[in-house]
Amino acid sequence: MKQEFIRNFCIVAHIDHGKSTLADRFLEVTHVIGKGMEVAQVLDSMDLEREKGITIKSHAIRMVHNYQGQDYVLNLIDTPGHVDFSYEVSRALASCEGAILLVDASQGIEAQTMSNLYLALENNLELLPALNKIDLPKADIEGTEHDLMEILGCMPEDILRVSAKAGLGITELLDAVVTKLPAPKGKDDASPMALIFDSYFDMYRGVVVLVRLFDGCLKKGDKIRLFSNGKEYDIEEIGYLGMKFQPQKELTCGEAGYIIANIKEVADARVGDTITLAKGGCTESLPGFMEPKPMVYSGIFPINGEDYENLVESIAKLKLNDASLLYEKESSLALGYGFRCGFLGMLHLEIVKERLMREYNIPIIATTPSVRFLMKLKNGDDIEVNNPIDFPDPNYIDSILEPFMETEIIVPTDYIGNIMKLAQERRGIQKNIQYIDEKRVALHYEMPLIEIIFDFYDKLKTVSRGYASLDYAFKDYRLSQVVKVDILINGEKVDAMSFICHQDKAFSWGKSVTQTLSEVIPRHLFKIALQASIGAKIIARSTINPMRKDVLAKCYGGDVSRKRKLLDKQKEGKKKMKEIGSVTVPQEAFLAVLKTDRD
Repeated sequence: MKQEFIRNFCIVAHIDHGKSTLADRFLEVTHVIGKGMEVAQVLDSMDLEREKGITIKSHAIRMVHNYQGQDYVLNLIDTPGHVDFSYEVSRALASCEGAILLVDASQGIEAQTMSNLYLALENNLELLPALNKIDLPKADIEGTEHDLMEILGCMPEDILRVSAKAGLGITELLDAVVTKLPAPKGKDDASPMALIFDSYFDMYRGVVVLVRLFDGCLKKGDKIRLFSNGKEYDIEEIGYLGMKFQPQKELTCGEAGYIIANIKEVADARVGDTITLAKGGCTESLPGFMEPKPMVYSGIFPINGEDYENLVESIAKLKLNDASLLYEKESSLALGYGFRCGFLGMLHLEIVKERLMREYNIPIIATTPSVRFLMKLKNGDDIEVNNPIDFPDPNYIDSILEPFMETEIIVPTDYIGNIMKLAQERRGIQKNIQYIDEKRVALHYEMPLIEIIFDFYDKLKTVSRGYASLDYAFKDYRLSQVVKVDILINGEKVDAMSFICHQDKAFSWGKSVTQTLSEVIPRHLFKIALQASIGAKIIARSTINPMRKDVLAKCYGGDVSRKRKLLDKQKEGKKKMKEIGSVTVPQEAFLAVLKTDRD
């Protein structure tokens, strides 16, 4: 296919603005799928994606659209919408020449819309603005159009109106993709350069690599080389991305497709890497390849100890489909053997937990999430700590740096006060306030990541009645007064409940955790002390009183010394029991610590 008849584009939008539904309508109009198929959100292939209404993995599909008697090949590269998967979004955008900026007319422009808009502009993409859900009674079409014109500097006639659910304006939008978005501009006779925008593992065929060819062409049987690690492979199969793979003899300049080359591990075919020929290939890689960096760390342990071997196998299989998941073995006195895992964010952690349960039937428990701290010790060593267990003695620490994020919150003007108060409580540093229109405002903060990962998003939704939207990106590391808080049950440290937090929050967080534990740990026959400590200093305490038998019930009348004697005897028994008794901590207690209010 000639490059002038190819369009590579993606749809960028905030979560729940109808991106996957619009993709369904495109597939129907171009006859890739039959009209009214049973399954909605065809490109969202995981159950989790459909249930949560989010795209977790990037997807791509090839469509053919006839415009004025000429067939055009449209490669739609679907992108995730959540902030935790922004690396996948950036790679998908790098594979395109244009993007449809989709905005829900009933909700208006939100934080992730702006974030993806900036990403698209950084990649020099041509933007095609479109309003979705125009058929809803509460759709504010004129207001949202006005906002888009302010931000993009476009005219009203440049903004298309569609309803993905009702199928309104879909053909017109596809026509606009052909007429307004540019064709690829690669060189057919140059050395091949292909960008990997996604990869996943197939049990029978190894790693399937999804690529966009920028220069040259790749054929079946060619020997290819991966730029990041220099490994070489022979192409066994190459082709287009339909609902099913469509094998071809070659992929030419400007096209998107798949390559199967007997690659054993997803980690070898990293998203963002460049593929070229082993001999006579290009000398420079395509720009923008980065290693996905985990932001949140948590320990994952099987609830039943006998599931450990299954967990080892399952997490290795999961890693094959999710190259951004990092893990290493870890053991805990309280929870036994498990893994220390690195995630892109809290949603990524939740998705991994759900997938382990659904796909491999392993119930797991996750320890309190943490982030990566950089520490300088007094002996001059620099170390990284993401696990409270590895936190060194405060006497040896010279300074601690914690990660700060650039945070953007878009919210109706009615809730500015609530949001500012919440951000202040979470140690946010306000940078500026930008009014999008008379009803909505964008607040920009610099905030520590440790304050965002627990329940900041939930609190944000609560104080704004669900109207606020959040986006954040890594800024830098800064000096901070951070401490490790240990949780002690009857004087015994429970390593799985330890957490790292800012010195000013240590008392309130410690009190909150001990209070929560006192409500979920059942009463025993002896008194249980629940304490939070920094080093040897106890900063908070709660007590679970013992169950007691009424030893005076049968003691009618008589001298008081007789009653005293019975009570003293009971007291001695309790004391002895405490010496030899151990506290039974139920699994719910570990889960309760995760859900503890962190204010």
